[in-house]
Amino acid sequence: MPNIKSSTDLRNNYNDISTFCHESREPVFITKNGQGDLAVMSIETYEALSGKLELYRLLDEGRAAVKAGKKRPLKEVIKDINKGITNGKI
Repeated sequence: MPNIKSSTDLRNNYNDISTFCHESREPVFITKNGQGDLAVMSIETYEALSGKLELYRLLDEGRAAVKAGKKRPLKEVIKDINKGITNGKI
């Protein structure tokens, strides 16, 4: 169930809301004049969410590449990765 607070609650109870966000790793939805206005979350939660979105973007890019016929054998890819590691590129 989403945690919903008013902008007044955010102003008056910032530390409590911050603690909740850090401990629960869930956002708090802030309302202004009874309407949804903001979602507040800890930096850790935000970074995890951003990381997931980036992963989904890369997976979609990979799926599109496979559909377009742009693929290589796994052995070739691993060989290139190993070569990059030994040449100090990675």
